[in-house]
Amino acid sequence: LIGDDEHVWHPKGVFNIEGGCYAKTIGLTREKEPEIYDAIRFGAVLENVVFDEDSGKVDFDDTSLTENTRVSYPLRFIPNARIPAKVEHHPKQVILLTCDAFGILPPISKLTKDQVMYHFISGYTAKVAGTEEGVKEPEATFSACFGAPFLVWHPYVYAEMLAAKLDKHGADAYLVNTGWVGGPYGTGNRCSLKYTRQLIDAIHDGTLAGLPDSEWEQMPIFGLLMPKNQIKEVPKEILRPEDAWKKSGQSSEAFQKTAKNLASLFQKNFAEFSDKCSPAVRAAGPKAV
Repeated sequence: LIGDDEHVWHPKGVFNIEGGCYAKTIGLTREKEPEIYDAIRFGAVLENVVFDEDSGKVDFDDTSLTENTRVSYPLRFIPNARIPAKVEHHPKQVILLTCDAFGILPPISKLTKDQVMYHFISGYTAKVAGTEEGVKEPEATFSACFGAPFLVWHPYVYAEMLAAKLDKHGADAYLVNTGWVGGPYGTGNRCSLKYTRQLIDAIHDGTLAGLPDSEWEQMPIFGLLMPKNQIKEVPKEILRPEDAWKKSGQSSEAFQKTAKNLASLFQKNFAEFSDKCSPAVRAAGPKAV
């Protein structure tokens, strides 16, 4: 680990510019997240948590203040941290991370070059109740290049830079969704951390890179490539959003309606940037038909 955010990919490798981590603590246990749990000691800072004033014991399951409970700690508190926080080689896999509260995006998708640029420019995630004041229902939010406030140039400039580095170093790109499966927030369930970890492992150990094209299928409307079959211990129906909806008792019609609604939100957001983008990148987005 060289950091959990804010990295620089330069001509000789990658380095981190923060020196610390900022992790969610809702439902935290040593069994689920031993490294994070053990990093909570003198020198760490807990936010928004409820604790027993006599014993000092924190109740990580208590969300009475907010679901957005957090901990900050120095990078050195993680056992496998790399100090100094840099590597002198280039990534072979790049992951775009999102949390889709509408239950539409697959837990993992293999991206084409144009899709990488489209989704990097879009910077989609979703707000859910409890994470921000006033949010009662799932709400799509877009932040260009996942960091709009920090951009100097048009997002397409950064997307071209990313695509060029992926091409130069032969890196594959994936979209990983840690959000909801089997329905939207309030109906479906959050994708289990166990499954997300196994999908990340499948990226790193070459499992996904080794799949032939025949083992990937294009998702309707969004055009994302999703696995046809089970990956490690992640069931096939979890990897295929519409199947997950049907297994949980939702209808295909409800899925299609929600998918088209989300696609229209993508299109509305991307309209701001499309004039500077290539036709191929514009065509890489979802089609709300």
